[in-house]
Amino acid sequence: MSSINPMPGSELRLWRRRFLGQAGLGLGAAALAGLWHGSTRDCDAGMAHAGPPAEPGGHRSVPRAKRVISLFMHGGPSQLELFDYKPALRSMHGRELPESIRQTQRLTGMTSGQKSFPIAAPLSRYRVSGESGAWVSELLPWTGRVVDRLAIVRSLYTEAINHDPAVTLMQTGHQQPGRPSFGAWASYGLGSESENLPAFVVLISRGSAARPADPLYARLWGSGFLPSNHQGTPLRAGADPVLYLSNPAGISRTIRRGQLDLLSALNLQQQEREGDPETAARIAQFELAFRMQSAVPELTDMAEETAETLAMYGAESERPGSFAHNCLIARRLVERGVRFVQLYHRGWDQHYNLPSDLRLQCRDVDQASAALVLDLERRGLLDETLVVWCGEFGRTVYSQGALEPQNYGRDHHGGCFSGWLAGGGVRAGQVLGETDDFSVSVVRDPVHVHDLNATLLHLLGVDHTKLTWRFQGRDYRLTDVSGRVIAGLI
Repeated sequence: MSSINPMPGSELRLWRRRFLGQAGLGLGAAALAGLWHGSTRDCDAGMAHAGPPAEPGGHRSVPRAKRVISLFMHGGPSQLELFDYKPALRSMHGRELPESIRQTQRLTGMTSGQKSFPIAAPLSRYRVSGESGAWVSELLPWTGRVVDRLAIVRSLYTEAINHDPAVTLMQTGHQQPGRPSFGAWASYGLGSESENLPAFVVLISRGSAARPADPLYARLWGSGFLPSNHQGTPLRAGADPVLYLSNPAGISRTIRRGQLDLLSALNLQQQEREGDPETAARIAQFELAFRMQSAVPELTDMAEETAETLAMYGAESERPGSFAHNCLIARRLVERGVRFVQLYHRGWDQHYNLPSDLRLQCRDVDQASAALVLDLERRGLLDETLVVWCGEFGRTVYSQGALEPQNYGRDHHGGCFSGWLAGGGVRAGQVLGETDDFSVSVVRDPVHVHDLNATLLHLLGVDHTKLTWRFQGRDYRLTDVSGRVIAGLI
């Protein structure tokens, strides 16, 4: 199975141009034909080149999922309060964390100077939920009701310990910026199923916790060194969801069509002269934007949604920009063939005020996350849609600063954290992985960030080792140089 790679070298590009020119078809027209009309064919071609991944037993798999909705809790939710049940810590509340345990934990600059590391028992109680008997926090009652449709992973881990490198690693496979995001890789490897919407869409909501939100940079949904038409398109709340999409005052749709035709003709001439793939990508983006002028207003018009559906997602579903509203938009996007939908919910960095802020954040996302799974299921979309819920890392078992009854926090912790997956070929109704008694280290079934991404690509029908792009002399991929498919999740 050959890797997906651009054919490098100026001589090869010249040979291709000469061949296509002799065949009576310019390179620009060929590129546009693939970009404008590829949709499903792009998907099939990408998978054929990448090669279907092998099952753990050596058998070839077929793709379970066609699309992904990523629910990213930006800031690092506390695994201790949500999914990693540690009842024994209640009797240890306020005691000093044993030095033998603390020595295995990497400290950030925010707590490295602390003289005391008091254990903070989990804020929340847990309930046994579903037929699977999973322990889920009382802060997530709606999630508990759909737990049999989920695979909860308690053994995620990462090397990164600060927000920006940790989020960048989770989104792009590397702690340093500059590489393509997961959504860009999915767009590149699988193509698009939609003619009128981007393959990759980004939605951002701000949490209810009254705290400064950590920054989210556009490079987190960027295309890196892949062609720019694979980058994510942010969809904002309000009357103008996509920047620069609307026509200026005095410019009709007919006038805009004429402008684009002229611009496309000029760009095609440049493409045939220079063979720069970015020129073809630019033309394709202009054409997609023109079609989006009609598609986006229809997408964001909730008039056709029933009262029952809106109630399922919660009262906030009718407020544009809220997490609940974005979950509903995400369902509408995948219905229309969007390949990858990335939701960011900000405000999970609880260094202080954890008892109040964590409750607010859970209230923001709990009902809507569960509703999304149920809504996809009742519409027959869950089997083909991967839903992923996680943050960039977890939180410490000890308190950051003084341990007060109603005002304490937890620092960053990459040694273990929790999340869940649903749909798209995921083995539901299970809890995978185990941490030690203090939720500091993984002791069973570790799942690295690269392992998670390798598994998601596998479920999409792509071998993560074959989905590559040659750049600066070597083949790059989402999982860098490691990653394994976690058979227990499939």
